[in-house]
Amino acid sequence: MEYSHVVYGLISIAIALFVILKGGKPSLKPTKYQALLEGYIRFVRNMLLENVGEKGLKYVPLIATIGVFVFFGNILGMVPGFESPTANINTNLAIALLVFFYYHFEGFRENGLAYLKHFTGPIPLMAPFFFIVEIISHIARPITLSLRLFANMKAGALLLITLASLVIKNPFTLVVSPLVLIFVIAIKFLAIFIQTYIFMILSVVYIAGAVAHEEH
Repeated sequence: MEYSHVVYGLISIAIALFVILKGGKPSLKPTKYQALLEGYIRFVRNMLLENVGEKGLKYVPLIATIGVFVFFGNILGMVPGFESPTANINTNLAIALLVFFYYHFEGFRENGLAYLKHFTGPIPLMAPFFFIVEIISHIARPITLSLRLFANMKAGALLLITLASLVIKNPFTLVVSPLVLIFVIAIKFLAIFIQTYIFMILSVVYIAGAVAHEEH
């Protein structure tokens, strides 16, 4: 189906909402499940505090939401019969463009027209050159952010499918392949966590750079 990534994306959102809402109303004596959710929020808070500072706390909902969606989008591809929406470039580009436009909006909101100084560099005479380079660099950000996630999720899915087909088609490999398959699945899960973190931390870094105040 041409728009299957949209369907799987909606499934990922539904799973993410279920996982969050299952935590219920926070209590003074948190359950293990609530502690897990709170641990994730603290992780996001610390990420923003380290890179943006106290004013970065306002971005916790955005970064936490991106992380949850990307994680469950990635992990959905591990379920037989399902596809990962993040293995489709369109899904990733949509999230990356959201981050792209949002951090520029925040840059202008925080700095006004002085935000343009972020693009001119420290040397006034070189400002036109730096401006062009920075514009190209910023345009490349959503592209590289999308492609990195897409390549890792797509490659992992293809590798799992290939190994599974080898096990089914060739009885000789039935003895060895399960061990290899378990190893690949473990690597795939590791990649899911790493790629989710990379998408989140790069989003945070882009926001941090945009809201920073230029001194020159």
